[in-house]
Amino acid sequence: MSAGEASKLWGKSDNYVRQMLAKYPEKFPAGSVRKIGKHLVVTPQGMEAVTGIRKNDLDI
Repeated sequence: MSAGEASKLWGKSDNYVRQMLAKYPEKFPAGSVRKIGKHLVVTPQGMEAVTGIRKNDLDI
């Protein structure tokens, strides 16, 4: 999913993934975040690792 979508889903600001990637790239598991053209995409596993909140625990 896009970084913006993931951030909103986890209740974070729109640029949360970009900020975390810039400050703490080691928190993202290998292959869980990727830049495709101008877009940043992140897996649910990447968001879970960075936020500590499982996707199943979100109020969707």
